[in-house]
Order: sequence, then structure tokens, then C-alpha cells
Amino acid sequence: MPIPGIPSDTPSRAALTAHLVRTRIAGDVATPRENNLSHYRKLANGDRHFWLGLELGDRWSDEQDVLAVMAERCGVVDDPEHRYGQDTIDPELTVDALERMAARLHKAAEDRQRVLFATGHPGGLLDVHRATAAALRAAGCEIMVIPEGLATEEGMVFQFADVAVLERGATLWHTHSPDPMTRILDGLEREGRPLPDLVVADHGWAGCAAQRGLDSVGYADCNDPALFVGEAEGTMQVTVPLDDHVTSPRHYDPMTAYLLSAAGLLDD
Repeated sequence: MPIPGIPSDTPSRAALTAHLVRTRIAGDVATPRENNLSHYRKLANGDRHFWLGLELGDRWSDEQDVLAVMAERCGVVDDPEHRYGQDTIDPELTVDALERMAARLHKAAEDRQRVLFATGHPGGLLDVHRATAAALRAAGCEIMVIPEGLATEEGMVFQFADVAVLERGATLWHTHSPDPMTRILDGLEREGRPLPDLVVADHGWAGCAAQRGLDSVGYADCNDPALFVGEAEGTMQVTVPLDDHVTSPRHYDPMTAYLLSAAGLLDD
């Protein structure tokens, strides 16, 4: 089915890979190496802000172990002596992960599952989630409606275009916190409503859902290692590596078209 805002002509894998590199969604990304390593170190040192809702214990206390996972699953430079300058996301790994995510979306559509969408990066990924939700609804899935009146210390939790977001001062807010997803899941339980069969999200929204035992797939940048670590441990089902806030949100449209087509949710 056609999805508003998503190209009807799905790119080939080769064309998508080239597009990801050209738009710096992957390839030579904007996030500098020193920022990546700083975040890996903070995760290893137990800073829960960088755990994105996952419970990692002391299993990842060696920064080099975190770097090894990021090199394997995201494609950052694996040389620990590379401390400054350019870092990378391997576009082939991005597309591989999109195809794994597509398989899980296909199952959701086949089984007409309950799916919850959420984003902590509305400036970049809101429309990716919105289009995916529209495609799954058209396939017969229930796109879950979150409880009303939810709040965290950062702001209000509400739903915009089928996607749960954080609002603060009439602005959609960037957050890595797992607290909004905690409020949603706790609110569903209080109301006696079933939890989602699948969560499609990013940042702490995805990590929190995975830690609560829900099927969770999501997107993460190369300076957000927790979701990749979660996938390595089997807590996250899929983590797609990408720059989660490039210059134009429209740059993600070919990627979304490829994802939905691979899931059997988009007419080519």
C-alpha cells in the first residue's frame, strides 16, 4: 500500500547503501570519534544515563569490550588507538539490521499484533516511526494508544501521529531517558490493558521495553552503545545503526521505503 511521504519506488540494496553514505546516515558520520569513546567509557563506568533503560550490571565494565561490540554491530573503527577525528557506521550493517527489523515487522503484520511506537529523537525519526505505524495499521495491527495524563520530570508523555513522544513547553523533546516508557507500561498495567506484543522505538524508550521483557526493535547512533550491547546480550531483538539526526528528516524516506518493502508492507 502507498504510505504518505514515502517514495513508491523502493531503492535496491545498492542504491540505499549509496544513499545512506551520501546523506551521512551511515558511512562517515557527523558524530566525532572522541564523543563515541566518551560514551562507551561512561557506559562501562556504570553511568545509567548511557544504559538507556537496560540493566547491564558489571558485565560491560571494560571499555574495550564495548568498543568491540560497536565495531561488530555498528561499524565504528575498531582500533582502540584511534582516539580523535572521523568515525564511521557501516552502511551494510545498517541495511542488514533493517532487514532483520523487517522480518519482525512482517511477523507482527501476519499475526496482527499490538504494536507501540515511541521516539526520543522526534527531530529525526518521528516520521520513520509514523510511516511504519501507518503501514502496520493498514495490515491489520493494533497501533496502541497510550494512557492519558502521563508525566515525567522532563515533561509530558503523549502521542503524536501514532508515536509516543515527550513534550515540554509545547515542543517535542529529545530524550534518552527510559522514564517515559516506564510511565506508559505502568499506565497500561494500571488500566488493566494488555502490553504491546512489539515495541518499535529508540533510545531509552526501546531499552526500557526490552528490559521489561517485551519484543523491542529500534534505532541507535554510534554514540549510543547500550542498545547494541542489549542486542548482543539478546535483550534487544534488533538495533539498526544510523545517524539519528541528519540535516533533513526526508533523507530517511528511502530507508523507510526499503524497510516497509522488505516487510511486505509497501507496494513497489
